[in-house]
Amino acid sequence: MGRAFEFRKARKMKRWSAMAKTFTRIGKDIVIAVKEGGPNPETNARLRAVIQNAKAANMPKDNVERAIKKASDKDTANFKEVLFEGYAPHGIAILIETATDNNNRTVANIRSYFNKCNGTMGTQGSVEFMFDHTCNFRIPAEGQDVEELELEMIDFGVEEIFADEDGIMMYAPFESFGAIQKELESRGLEILSSGFDRIPQVTKELTEEQQADVEKLLEKIEEDDDVMNVYHTMQE
Repeated sequence: MGRAFEFRKARKMKRWSAMAKTFTRIGKDIVIAVKEGGPNPETNARLRAVIQNAKAANMPKDNVERAIKKASDKDTANFKEVLFEGYAPHGIAILIETATDNNNRTVANIRSYFNKCNGTMGTQGSVEFMFDHTCNFRIPAEGQDVEELELEMIDFGVEEIFADEDGIMMYAPFESFGAIQKELESRGLEILSSGFDRIPQVTKELTEEQQADVEKLLEKIEEDDDVMNVYHTMQE
């Protein structure tokens, strides 16, 4: 198993357990996808992927339809995706993905979390290079030979594939998302969920006390409504 498997295993045990937070994130994803490519999932691959994720998270269909309708309204706030970077205590790099309709508010909030928890907010590009930007897909395992599927999907960019209790996971570089989505759909394979991750190239082991210092900052960041994902280099 590779880094993607270990990364997913660690993340599954922790972040984003609150259903309300998950629905909020998906709602923002829908708004961004609709603004980018229109309200029709048939012609908007990104929206199609978000709807699949909503289904996987058991988000009610009515909520999804409301979010699409709201995003189609010209008066709806235009959320923008903004990346923040910095360091937690003990040299742990942190990468924060946000979706915000007020960048000044988000910048001020993120900076305050770093300041209160003895961290340092970094400049653009200061830690992003420490993470591999990847995409992932999960499909049902039934009727699939993982080794055979891996050989077939290599041509479309898949670099790592493994089975777990939730199905078959595939990881590939960020830019391979469209090609893999198209190929899976053309094969008639159900995409249970898909998304993007930033996998740390190297992780750092800390003592329990040091981990607690970092966790304090991570929790503050993750509680912010504008924050979509948080990645770090602390070994979990």
